[in-house]
Amino acid sequence: MSKIKPSKGAPYARILGVGGYRPTRVVPNEVILEKIDSSDEWIRSRSGIATRHWASPEETVAAMSVEASGKAIADAGIRPEQIGAVVVSTVSHFHQTPAIATEIADRIGAGKPAAFDISAGCAGFGYGLTLAKGMIVEGSAEYVLVIGVERLSDLTDLEDRATAFLFGDGAGAVVVGPSDEPHIGPTVWGSEGDKASTIKQTVPWDAFHGGDVSTLPLDSQGAIKFPAITQEGQAVFRWAVFEMAKVAQQALDAAGITADDLDVFIPHQANLRIIDSMVKTLKLPEHVTVARDVETTGNTSAASIPLAMERLLATGKAKSGDTALVIGFGAGLVYAATVVTLP
Repeated sequence: MSKIKPSKGAPYARILGVGGYRPTRVVPNEVILEKIDSSDEWIRSRSGIATRHWASPEETVAAMSVEASGKAIADAGIRPEQIGAVVVSTVSHFHQTPAIATEIADRIGAGKPAAFDISAGCAGFGYGLTLAKGMIVEGSAEYVLVIGVERLSDLTDLEDRATAFLFGDGAGAVVVGPSDEPHIGPTVWGSEGDKASTIKQTVPWDAFHGGDVSTLPLDSQGAIKFPAITQEGQAVFRWAVFEMAKVAQQALDAAGITADDLDVFIPHQANLRIIDSMVKTLKLPEHVTVARDVETTGNTSAASIPLAMERLLATGKAKSGDTALVIGFGAGLVYAATVVTLP
């Protein structure tokens, strides 16, 4: 017989507060068109994106996260020192170590919480939310801060016609805490590593460390390009539309609800065509509010779901207590979907 005492966590968990931060600089498609042969009409028709936010040098991954976290903590009605763990999903923190979560925890005054980063691309928020739920139910933390943050403008090849217009910067955060009722459903998540090459970094970091620099890509001026994100657009589109609609349905089934029970749908803000196709495939009723934050924010990877959630609540298009289906999907290829009650 085990001598280990059972955990004394909460029976369930829920999202208690949400916060977002968008950089002050708004970048219209006209700026993107300065370096690629395209048009505003083409960009809008292919992606739905009209503008995106790009961070200034002062709007670092940490700085944006601190701003979003402060709003989420205030929205949750708790004190920073009550945070027992900080989970940050990002692919654009360029220090291998330490984790940016530790700096954020210190800057928000959280005391000495567990703090770590995860790299799950555009599904990172869903991964972090699932980890937070587990910590609260297991009893290792009472409140968990989950942050999705990206400065994808640092990883954008502005001369790549296929991706230059897609990415934006920003941070979204939620506070997850205890609940007497289930407000975060089972997570349907996974990966398809055989498709990893469809979204990837152009060259690895070690190519700059003793490698053959003659193999590195050059820009139009002959300078070596910084590593950027590249993707096979059509392959990603087909996978997202057909396979992720199945995952979204599985999340509804796991939560024991149907599309008719939903109030809100918050998919990863990758592309408006993908979002609209998923709505059609899932046969969502007209009463379901659909997040289309991508139009003015672009693809912010791990930050896109909490940013879209925060905007829906702030604008009154969604309200506290609404039942929402959230799904993230991206590089890996990885995905995560669940049903939540909005804070």
